[in-house]
This record gives sequence, C-alpha cells and structure tokens, in this order.
Amino acid sequence: MTSTLKCFAIAALTLLLSNVTVKDSGIELFSIAIAQTPNRTNPVQDTLIIPGVRVGAVTRNTSRKDLTKLFGAQALKDTTISGPEGIGTLAATRVNLGLQKSFTIVWTNASRTKPGNIRDLGTAWKTPEGLATGTSFAQLRQTLGEFRLSGLGWDYGGIVFIEQTRLSRYAGKLILLLDAAPDAANRFPKDYEAISGDQELSSTNSHWKPLGMRVAQMIVTLNATP
Repeated sequence: MTSTLKCFAIAALTLLLSNVTVKDSGIELFSIAIAQTPNRTNPVQDTLIIPGVRVGAVTRNTSRKDLTKLFGAQALKDTTISGPEGIGTLAATRVNLGLQKSFTIVWTNASRTKPGNIRDLGTAWKTPEGLATGTSFAQLRQTLGEFRLSGLGWDYGGIVFIEQTRLSRYAGKLILLLDAAPDAANRFPKDYEAISGDQELSSTNSHWKPLGMRVAQMIVTLNATP
C-alpha cells in the first residue's frame, strides 16, 4: 500500500488550548507550555509528537539547514518520494537516528525550507496520549473510543477517521494508517476478505480481532503541501 499524503503558529499556546480541554490549573498550563517547546539542547532525546505543531525538535519552521544544526550532517539523507496518486515527486529528507528514533520529512518545496509532513517514524515517537507506530488495535480503541476506518488492501486502506474520535482535535494534523500482521491474509482469509477494499468499517467489527491489527504508519502534518 502506498503512503497517503494527507500548528508552532503565531500563538502556539493558544493553538494548543483550542485543541484540548484544560482544567483551571496553573501547573497544567505550565505543563502544556513545556510540551509545546522542543528540547533543542538534546534534540535526539525529544521524541514527543504534538500533531500540527512539532515532532521532537522539528517544528513548522524547521528548514534543511536547521536539521544539520540539530542532528548533524551525517544523520541526513536527501531523497524524493512519489506525490499523491503517484503523480510527480516531492523532496524528502531521511533523519537517521537509529531504528527507534529515525523519521522522514516530506518538504513543501524543492528548496527544503518548509516541512510538509513527517512520516516513517520509529517506535520511540509518541503523542501525549501514547500513540505510536506499533500501537495495537486494542490500545487504539482504549485511546480513541470506538472508531471507523477504511478497508484494507488498497491505496487508502486502513485509514482511521480520526475526526470521529476522542482525538478529533488532531483531524488534519495526524493520520493513522493501520495494517494487519504480515501473515494475516493467509491465516484468516475469510476475515481478511471481509474487511478489505473500498469500504468504511467500525472498529467493533469482529473480523478485525484475529488479524493482529496495529498502527503501521503515522503521518504528522506541519504545513499543507501545495
């Protein structure tokens, strides 16, 4: 399946407060402000994702030049990926920080001055709610509540309709792509066939249960790609 191309705005704290319910607590407000602020003194250790705002030290304003300062030139590899529907190409940079912390930035422009989205995230990267690559179907249901997703086995398969969940505030900022265990189609062909193709399904559908579903890809949008 091809990956789907699916804010530190002027008032970053205001943006975050508009997306979450905050209790009347000075301590909690302080915690939110800290979450908004990247760890630039040790960026490799910062693996927090704030959808629409930052992925670790990478924010909406981070350029390719900034990446060199943050992670070192030896960790960076420029490449290109196919555009939506396989049309055209997009500039990208792979940041190699080891198996669990690496990620890929897809840029909005060829000059690599404005990040569009971040994908291919290692398992160390997590949202404040604990969502990560590898999160199980059961864990996802606990976090999102019951949700709906597209059928498997096609270009837009396994997409969670996050706007209909408890984390609807991440709509347009976080894409969760789910997939079954590698051998699921062979071991459970009837169940796999029942949830395959261009259809919208509930997470309560019993056919998901034996398939070993988990988050296979997270895409974090920082800036819209033209």
